[in-house]
Amino acid sequence: MEKEEKMEKEKIEELRTEIARHDYLYHVLDQPEISDYEYDKLFTQLLQLEKQYPNWVSSNSPTQRVGGAPLDSFEKIEHRTPMLSLQNSYDEEDISDFSERVRQFLKTKEAIEFFCEPKFDGLAMELIYENGSLENAITRGNGQVGENVISNVKTIKSIPLKLQKAPKLLEIRGEVIMLKEDFKNLNAFQDENGLSVFANPRNAAAGSIRQLDPRITAKRNLKFFAYAPGVLDGIEFRSQSEFSDYILKAGLPGIGQNNSVQSINEFITETEKLLSQKATKLSDLKLAFCCQSSDEVIQYYHFINKIRHQLPFDIDGIVMKVNRLDYQDRLGFISRSPRWANAAKFQPEQSLSMVKDIVVQVGRTGALTPVAILEPTNVGGVIVSNATLHNQEEIQRKDVRIGDTVVIQRAGDVIPEVVSVVKEKRPDGSSPYLLPTICPECGGPVEKNEGEVVLRCTNQLCPAIFRESVKHFVSRRAMNIDKVGEKIVEQLIREGLVSTFSDLYVLKKEQLLKLDRMAEKSASNIIESIDRSRTPDFSRFLFALGIRFVGEQTASSLAQHFSSVDEFLVATEEALLQIDDIGPKVSQSVLHQLKNASFVNEVRRLITVGVHPVYERPTSNPDELPLKGVAIVVTGTFEQSRDEIKTKIKRLGGTCPSSVSKKTNYVLAGEAAGSKLKKANELGIPVLNWDGFENLVKGSK
Repeated sequence: MEKEEKMEKEKIEELRTEIARHDYLYHVLDQPEISDYEYDKLFTQLLQLEKQYPNWVSSNSPTQRVGGAPLDSFEKIEHRTPMLSLQNSYDEEDISDFSERVRQFLKTKEAIEFFCEPKFDGLAMELIYENGSLENAITRGNGQVGENVISNVKTIKSIPLKLQKAPKLLEIRGEVIMLKEDFKNLNAFQDENGLSVFANPRNAAAGSIRQLDPRITAKRNLKFFAYAPGVLDGIEFRSQSEFSDYILKAGLPGIGQNNSVQSINEFITETEKLLSQKATKLSDLKLAFCCQSSDEVIQYYHFINKIRHQLPFDIDGIVMKVNRLDYQDRLGFISRSPRWANAAKFQPEQSLSMVKDIVVQVGRTGALTPVAILEPTNVGGVIVSNATLHNQEEIQRKDVRIGDTVVIQRAGDVIPEVVSVVKEKRPDGSSPYLLPTICPECGGPVEKNEGEVVLRCTNQLCPAIFRESVKHFVSRRAMNIDKVGEKIVEQLIREGLVSTFSDLYVLKKEQLLKLDRMAEKSASNIIESIDRSRTPDFSRFLFALGIRFVGEQTASSLAQHFSSVDEFLVATEEALLQIDDIGPKVSQSVLHQLKNASFVNEVRRLITVGVHPVYERPTSNPDELPLKGVAIVVTGTFEQSRDEIKTKIKRLGGTCPSSVSKKTNYVLAGEAAGSKLKKANELGIPVLNWDGFENLVKGSK
């Protein structure tokens, strides 16, 4: 029994790590690798295990939060109330079950009215109006803290910068999207100018809103549509439908509802009439509707699915919300989701294609991933030319062969995958596909570890493993060498300039200038970017090393436990297992690397060439921390990122509130400091420049 529970605990940790990675890919990088459906299955599996073993529920579990961590490029602001995710459903039965759960929770026999609207496939956003003026625009981020992208949001012409007769505080939540036609034009421009094209309108919208130059965002023709209230001060609503009407009257863009129709059938008839007249503007269509029962919601769901391709924007389902706001308050929340709302997703779209070839890609952990090269085909408006086949077991289960006609779908309308084979169209003489028994990159041996389905190259000198490892090392979440992208990495390795991580730190500008198409400015930027990465947080440094099973959370735990690189390099199994979230599987992986002389020598060489991690382990005596109990708000631009500065303040015992109040001790203001500096001056709070901050730290010691 003890052995079984131990295995279940390891499974919980594996699920948490995997889900956290997918959260980051989806919410931060906008590069999802799996469908919503597959993600929901992983999440449900974790929820069930945590329900079975409640003592193992951790505050760091993805079930206790919403999304991924925000990027470093923008100021972070806390949401006054969390921006939660919705529970998902995929069929009529799920919709009926949700309606019944709501009715039972409210202990009423009456039918529940649901406000229904299309579910935009875009980037969630919160607009904050204070006394009618647009002050902030915050992405969802991790649900608790988001990125302030106000400069970019102000370029969206449909968003009013000033509201008339507005309350003291009005938070409006909605979605930033890109219309299909604008997406098509953007990709045509990108392609013509030799730039990367976007996979879909959602990625294009998310990428555009995170541009550091608002002038680029302004050219992308983004749209915003409001759908929910956040915190309100000075105004009240009785229902979601009342709020929907208010949005439009206030001059904000919204979905809108046709208050002249009384039944779902009238709504469908009127909408079909407008579509036949080529009226595809939201202001004309008014696609929201109050359904009086779950049966009407199901009818609405099927109708919106039917007309989705006639709409000028992408949707991936509908959202049903309990209409009465007092009912919403009574229903409250469960974990990461409101009890009063549900997203009914559409099934992924499918198309037929032919498998021209199957190639194998090698990742940084040596994993061999088969990829089907397809005859280009249109799937839901996107041209698909390849699809992942995952592993050998998946290929055998679906019996995918070269030459086969296959059903392709974009999982979650994003990631292409092979659903099934049309065996009636299989060419004569085809044979089952088997992954190679040697690595396609280096010719070294491959093996499948016990309990895994993935084949891996075992040659640690494999060029593919090293290439992908360097890409991981320089990535934003690791060493954050932002000017060294994938193409530069490949070029540096190909030209023999980089054969270890540490080689990056001895690169000379003269060497870079000899590379093809390398300009003086680009070479300088690369060297400067490398130099800026020389003082990473210890946790980032450990994560960058690419030790298997050591993700960001585990790296942070290691950094809190070990006080230096030297201490980490001589870690014992006993010491590793003392750390709460490290089990036998992770500890064995770490120990395996620590016994590898090449790995240890490379870590030491990184220190020798000038990489000096900033250690996170606090002093043994907290009272000795120089900024103990000091609240410092950081605003404006500095040579270091604000996140790095905040980490330093917290390491010295201070706190970094997201807003200025009477409890703030200091405001650290850099260039282009805005409203926080103004408020500090109004409240008489001391303002520090960088020199003043350093003097404060020195004077406190």
